[in-house]
Amino acid sequence: MTGAEERPPTVEAGPCTVEVTVNGKPSVVRTEARRSLVEVLRRDLGLTGTPAGCDTGACGSCTVLLDGEPVRSCLVLGVQAAGALVETVESLARPDGRLGPLQESFRRSFAVQCGYCTPGMLMLGTALLRAEPVPGRARIRDCVSANLCRCTGYQPVIDAIEAVAGSVPVGPPHVRRPDRFRTAPTGEGP
Repeated sequence: MTGAEERPPTVEAGPCTVEVTVNGKPSVVRTEARRSLVEVLRRDLGLTGTPAGCDTGACGSCTVLLDGEPVRSCLVLGVQAAGALVETVESLARPDGRLGPLQESFRRSFAVQCGYCTPGMLMLGTALLRAEPVPGRARIRDCVSANLCRCTGYQPVIDAIEAVAGSVPVGPPHVRRPDRFRTAPTGEGP
């Protein structure tokens, strides 16, 4: 056998076209199949509010809502978001650009220090308040413990979410879409 015959065949992963709704706006993105959702958001769509942290899913700073559920966008491929509703931290601001209620509560509670974990914490808080409009302090603590924060000690984050519980319109939870994992390779239809 020659060296070429011993190697397994390789599969080329070319660009894909992905239709996704991000922060309420339908988008069509042409991206590499291997690119993570955080990279698609940052590089292809210019939404840089979601930081690319550890790229291993450990820190949670890249948390976004995918069909209403918090996910670590470094662990989801952009093509997996095809047909989905994605919400990033940019979606939390008011239409005039001012901070939204939960963001303002983070500011007032000093829940923002270095700011690196803040987008992920805000998205976790949003998902929690949609599911449980008035969660108890222990439930809030349990929720935010999923993400790493080295500056605040979590207390100001918990205080900020608790301060707006029951009084913040965070929007309706999104319904999961069964066709979410539909992708179309370049040049082919759905």
